[in-house]
Amino acid sequence: MPTDLLLGNEAIALGLIEQGCRVATAYPGTPSSEILAGFVKFKKRYARPAYAEWSTNEKVAFEIALAASWAGLRSAVAMKQVGLNVAADPFFSAAYTGVRGGFIVIPADDPGPQSSQTEQDSRMLAMSAKVPVFDPSSPAEARAMVAHAYALSERFGMPVMLRPTTRLCHALQSLSVADDLGQDDAPPAARFRKDPLRWTATPKLRYRLHLELNEKLHKVQQFFETSPLNAVFDEAQQARLGVIASGVAAALAQQALRELGVRVPLLKIGTPYPLPHGLVERFMAGKDQVVVLEEPDACIELQIDDRRKVLGRLEGSVPNAGELTPERVFDLLGRVLQQAGVHVNASRFEPEMQRLVDDLGLPPRRPRLCPGCSHRSAFFAMKREFGPKAIYPGDIGCYTLGTNLRAVDTFVDMGAAVTMADGLFKAGRLVGDDRPIVATIGDSTFLHSGIVPLMNAVHTRSRFVLVILDNHTTAMTGFQPTAEADYLANGSQDAHQIPIPDLVRACGVQFIEVTDPYDQESFRRTLRRAHQHTQDPQGGVAVVVADRPCVLYDPEPLREHHIPVIITEECDGCRYCLEAFECPALVLHLDGSRVDLDERICVDCGQCIDACYKGFIVPRMPSQEVTEHG
Repeated sequence: MPTDLLLGNEAIALGLIEQGCRVATAYPGTPSSEILAGFVKFKKRYARPAYAEWSTNEKVAFEIALAASWAGLRSAVAMKQVGLNVAADPFFSAAYTGVRGGFIVIPADDPGPQSSQTEQDSRMLAMSAKVPVFDPSSPAEARAMVAHAYALSERFGMPVMLRPTTRLCHALQSLSVADDLGQDDAPPAARFRKDPLRWTATPKLRYRLHLELNEKLHKVQQFFETSPLNAVFDEAQQARLGVIASGVAAALAQQALRELGVRVPLLKIGTPYPLPHGLVERFMAGKDQVVVLEEPDACIELQIDDRRKVLGRLEGSVPNAGELTPERVFDLLGRVLQQAGVHVNASRFEPEMQRLVDDLGLPPRRPRLCPGCSHRSAFFAMKREFGPKAIYPGDIGCYTLGTNLRAVDTFVDMGAAVTMADGLFKAGRLVGDDRPIVATIGDSTFLHSGIVPLMNAVHTRSRFVLVILDNHTTAMTGFQPTAEADYLANGSQDAHQIPIPDLVRACGVQFIEVTDPYDQESFRRTLRRAHQHTQDPQGGVAVVVADRPCVLYDPEPLREHHIPVIITEECDGCRYCLEAFECPALVLHLDGSRVDLDERICVDCGQCIDACYKGFIVPRMPSQEVTEHG
């Protein structure tokens, strides 16, 4: 069978297609975004009659997939770990009502965190909701677990969680991929059947459903006792120390023990909830200590009844925050083994080399908005118009990097720019704080969870400026379509576009203007009028839509109206443009005497002309050559 090099997310997607998933939904978010994209790729490759959707938010995605399951189809929903918070209502409820067609919930966790506001453990939410969990340790195992998850879901009539983490999602593994999956049989009895006692259960009936759920969990636990996804390695070793590990941490533990030159029994748990207690107790029997390695929290450790032998996150031997990197696992196991009197190999990680790198004093380079990003232009205009004393609530997306430009003062979660601006206005009104409040939110985020907060703010007569940064796509996670787009997840042009200005007006906003942030002076005048509206006796919330496509997503407008620039010889290296505008194409000369233009990444947007108040950045005339300074 031919092989392909697949991401972990693509391996999950392939597993979904192979196992007959008919409906897959998602909201994009690192590290989960490639799951639905992979689903679309393999759906087309194998000509499967499946439906894929980038939904407006995670709650919507969850409920669409759940409805498909209730109709008897196999379905799945994918999101990042904080997205599961948004879908928590139906997640908990679905555990009670159960499912018909197999239903897999795939929240990708982000230990570290690498690109999230929390490093929460989705397994802990599954424990609270009483939903079984599969915890893969490699792309191949994640693919294989899809079949186990669907089988379990349909056997017990309940949703099942498949929980990958960042390193697995973005790991590459060579996997066998068939040229043809064979005949695709239609799922039997795929039709919604009315069942009021389950699908519309009243609180009294929900109590009965809860009792059913508890019984299901008990049976699942017994089922997991003999699951092939849980396995003991080096069981014959008579060591007094053992290791219990799950997910990526299990793979790292096996690797670390090989490099340490030590063989001790290792119990790999692929089904962390409900924990197969009998298997764990038999493994721990006769051992003096057992190290529990899992991330990012203590799901397995919490379920062990007698933790007197356990070395883990709760006990303090394993760090209670941060990713379990190969170095961390090696050092942790090496230390525990040495304390137990076991000889181990020296670390392959070179602390001396790390010290040499640290001593170089290389300046850290924080993430920045791309060259030509219209968000930068919007933030720059906002700062110039309202100054440093204004309050700038922000939101989740690439525009969170407005913090670098001192134009984002808060961010909490999706949609919170609107509610924070609303709350800050109401708090300020109580104490006489009349500073301007200018909030920013992206187009995808506004559609995700900004509409309801905006209605609340208008209804309660709050007064602030909301700038919707509309770059026509979900840029941060790979250009997925929003409800404003003219295409769908599979690339078809069947979408009905939902204009953001129409939604804003429907929320009751009286002042709304759409303008291009590239036109700095016009944009500032619009901001000024918007702020005036918030101060008028009959005014209220004012919305400005900063309308300019992402230069990476749609570079055509920039190509049609490009403005090459040069930095004149008069530049004195004051660094104002570097600090206030922070375009990566503007770089400080090695001797610090001036600012140069990096032509390799400059996109000729001309926006930096306004960033030099001394007039040393000017349009380049056709006759002018690029100097050694750019």
